[in-house]
Amino acid sequence: MQAGLRFGVNYTPSQSWWYCWLDWDRRSIEADLRAVARLGMDHIRIHCLWPYFQPEVNHISATALSRLEAMLDIAGNCGLDVQVTVLNGWLSGFTFRPVWQRDRNMFTDPDMIEAEKRLFSALAERIGGHPHFLGFDLGNELGVLQFYNGESVTVAEADDWQMALFAHCETVAPGKMHVNGVDHVHWFRNAGFSRAALASLGTLTSVHAWIGFTGFLDRYGAFSNASLGLAEYSIELAKAYHCDPQRRVWVQEFGAQTAWMDEARFPEFAEQTIRRAATCGGLWGLTWWSSHDLPRHFRGFDPGEYINGLLSPENSVKPVGARVAELIAEFRSKPPETLSRPMALVLPDTLIDATGQGVWRLADAFARALNAGIHPAIVLESRSKDAAHLRARGIEALMTID
Repeated sequence: MQAGLRFGVNYTPSQSWWYCWLDWDRRSIEADLRAVARLGMDHIRIHCLWPYFQPEVNHISATALSRLEAMLDIAGNCGLDVQVTVLNGWLSGFTFRPVWQRDRNMFTDPDMIEAEKRLFSALAERIGGHPHFLGFDLGNELGVLQFYNGESVTVAEADDWQMALFAHCETVAPGKMHVNGVDHVHWFRNAGFSRAALASLGTLTSVHAWIGFTGFLDRYGAFSNASLGLAEYSIELAKAYHCDPQRRVWVQEFGAQTAWMDEARFPEFAEQTIRRAATCGGLWGLTWWSSHDLPRHFRGFDPGEYINGLLSPENSVKPVGARVAELIAEFRSKPPETLSRPMALVLPDTLIDATGQGVWRLADAFARALNAGIHPAIVLESRSKDAAHLRARGIEALMTID
C-alpha cells in the first residue's frame, strides 16, 4: 500500500501572484489557503522572489521575513505544511536575478555563495522552528540560471555548489526536508547538476514532469501511455540513480495547459497521471502546478499560467480541481496499491549524453513496455549484475532498451 502519500499545490496567490511579498493582502491569502485545504491538500510549495528577500548582498528584508512567517502561520491554521523555495531567480518564465549579482556567477563566485548562505541563515532564524515548515528548496529550476546571460557552470561545479548549500541548510535547519527543485533537463541530458548528485544529495529527489517542456507531447501525444506515464517514468528514472533503495521521490511539479489539450480533458489527464505515478514505490507526494489561475490583468506571462490552476482567482473549484479532490479523498480512505516491478529496463551509464538524444531510446522502450501492459523499473547497466541491488529493488529480469 502507498500509505501516507502527500498531496499539494505550488501556491500562486490569487490576487497579486508572488508580487504579494510587496503588495501584502493577508485576507486574500487566508481565503486562498482555506480553498486549497478544502481540496484535501496537505502542503504547499511557495516561492521567495530573490530580489525582494535579499535586495542587497548584505541586506535581508525584514518585511519579507515577517510576511513569510505570516504565510506559514496562515498555512498552518489551514492544516498545510510549507516547502519554502529560496533562490528564485527564475519563475513562471521570468528571471528575477538580484541586481547586486552584476553578472557574477552564483554557482562559482565565493562571495555570491556566502551571500546565498546568509539568506538561508536569515530564513532559518525566522521560520526554522515553525511547526509547519517542511524545509528548504534551494531554488526553482536552477538549471535555467546555470547558463543565464552567457554564464556557464560545469557539472562538477554545480554539484559542489549544491553539496555546499545542502550542508548549510542542514546546519541552519537540521532535520528538515531539503531538496533541489530542478526541472527535467538534468535527467534528460548531461548539463548542470549530475543525476548521481541529484539522486543522493538532500533529503529526497524531486522531479518536474511536464509533457510539453520535456518533448513527450510532441513525440507521443497528450493522451498516450507515455505522456500519461511521464511522472511514473520520471520517478523510475530517478530511482535508477539512487544508491539508497529507501530514498523517496517527490513529483514536485506537473500540470496541463490548453496549448497541449482541451481544457475539458484536464481532469482526465490529472487523474491518469496521478493514478499511474501512485503505482511507484518510494513516492513521497504529488504537487500540482498551480493552485490558482493567474488573473488576466497580469500581462506577459506564458499563456499556460492563466489556466493551469485547480482554482479560479475567485477561489471557485474548477473541474480539474474537483477531480483531484475526489482522488485525494479516495486515496486517503483506501491508499493506492504500489506495483511490483520485477522487470527492469537496463540503462547504459553513458546513454544519456550532452545532446539528450540518448534519453529517447530509454523513453521509447519505457513507452513500448507500458503499451504492452508492463510497468518496468529502470536500472543502470553498472548495477545490473549487482544481485543485492536487484534484490533490494525486487528486480527479477532485465530487458535491453533496443
